[in-house]
Amino acid sequence: MKLRSPRAATFVVALAAALVAATVVAPPAASAATAAFVRTSSWGSGYEAKFTVTNDSSASISSWNVQFDLPAGSSLGTFWDARLTTSGQHVTAVNQSWNGTLAPGASTSFGFVVSGNGDPTNCTVNGGSCTGGGGGNPSAPATPGGLRVTGTTASSIALAWNAVGGTVTGYRVYEGSTVRATLTGTSTTVGGLAACSAHSYTVAAYNSAGESAKSAPVSATTTGCTGGTAPMAAAPYLYPGWGDPPAPSTVMGATGIKWFTIAFVLSGGGCTPAWDGSGPLTGGTHASTIAAIKAAGGDVIPSFGGWSGNKLGPNCSSATALAGAYQQVINAYGLKAIDIDIENSDEFENEVVQDRILGALKIVKQNNPGIKTIVTFGTSTTGPNYWGTRLINRAAALGANIDTFTIMPFDFGGGANMYQSTVNAAEGLKNALKTAFGWSDATAYAHMGISGMNGLSDQQELTSPATWTQIRDWAKARGLSRFTFWSVNRDRPCPGGGVVSNCSGIAQNTWEFTSISAKY
Repeated sequence: MKLRSPRAATFVVALAAALVAATVVAPPAASAATAAFVRTSSWGSGYEAKFTVTNDSSASISSWNVQFDLPAGSSLGTFWDARLTTSGQHVTAVNQSWNGTLAPGASTSFGFVVSGNGDPTNCTVNGGSCTGGGGGNPSAPATPGGLRVTGTTASSIALAWNAVGGTVTGYRVYEGSTVRATLTGTSTTVGGLAACSAHSYTVAAYNSAGESAKSAPVSATTTGCTGGTAPMAAAPYLYPGWGDPPAPSTVMGATGIKWFTIAFVLSGGGCTPAWDGSGPLTGGTHASTIAAIKAAGGDVIPSFGGWSGNKLGPNCSSATALAGAYQQVINAYGLKAIDIDIENSDEFENEVVQDRILGALKIVKQNNPGIKTIVTFGTSTTGPNYWGTRLINRAAALGANIDTFTIMPFDFGGGANMYQSTVNAAEGLKNALKTAFGWSDATAYAHMGISGMNGLSDQQELTSPATWTQIRDWAKARGLSRFTFWSVNRDRPCPGGGVVSNCSGIAQNTWEFTSISAKY
């Protein structure tokens, strides 16, 4: 999140080239897989949809492709989590490198946008019918329907579904590809969950002949959420050793702010965490700043990553190793939250590193009950781009249990009205979360954050104190779980000063953006 020059949008060009060069892959031999189609949102001229591919056999499959026809008048638009090519009205979707292998009972999804109102027809998966007629077991039970959430607590989610006719031995409740319960009845309670954590479940029936396809998923969040009212929610970025950093106690006394997000933890060589890539983890400028904040009654959220420097994500060899690096910082400061600022292309636009980060955060959540995990990334004026959408969808698929998805609504060509552009971007994030997790509006908002740039952005977009107040009030009314900005170092006046490290470039009161944020 350092000051930087505008970046060229190369992804669209690369995607277009990939489509031109793509070759339709011949389907592998038929296997017992199914592919369930569902629209996730619709509008007058088109819709967004996804296919969920499920391995219904007793053996793993190493690849899959789904083929279907779109009716005349409908055409394929953008897509994600699969490689899609078209020949006339015929569409072929081939797995990505990271989601081709499916264990028995496992599922994965890919999504796309259609211009027009016609649903796919003539669907096949790996050469067989998408409903299982070409490779499924006709003696297996039918798919259960009516899966629903009947109650939630801070540590459990209660589920129920409709009984299936015919010969049924029992039911399996899945979270992703993991079986959470096996039972003969049509209701269960999944316990041992973290407070304010999001979960998505499916149910399948089974007998001696095999298992049915999984039901449509339902999602729920355990109670215990604090929403946007907790002091942790307002934690503006403070960068020790850069941009004439202020004394934290001075800012805290003047504004009432209690939390700061401290920039940045980088790689000190390989998978070793270090402040700014060279500073000691304990001792030095960052450590003394954190000590001063805690001495004044505050707390901190270290931020891993940012725009510049050598990141841990690409340098750690595995999710386990990366989680270990995060854990060193958690242990050093007794943390309640961490922020992964995944904006540079070597992390954000890298599928392997994205998945490694999400896997590491899943391990962190498992090993540190109650810790909050935040991912922060860029956005367009209408919401997450391809890479942001992929990050969200993979977080859902991997069960990473991220607490807050935070967008940075600046350096996106936002134009003159930064309030409206920020709201539009946030609504796009909300819709992406609803699609990926099946959440309600309220639940999606509770897992969202906004991280703005005070004053002038790198692209000369102007966010004034009045605009920041508008954005704060919009976010507060919807209960967003994070409201922050880049940065306290810049929260000082310098009218006509341009985009610099130690002031905002506009006329304002000293610490004015921090004061506005403190009232969140």
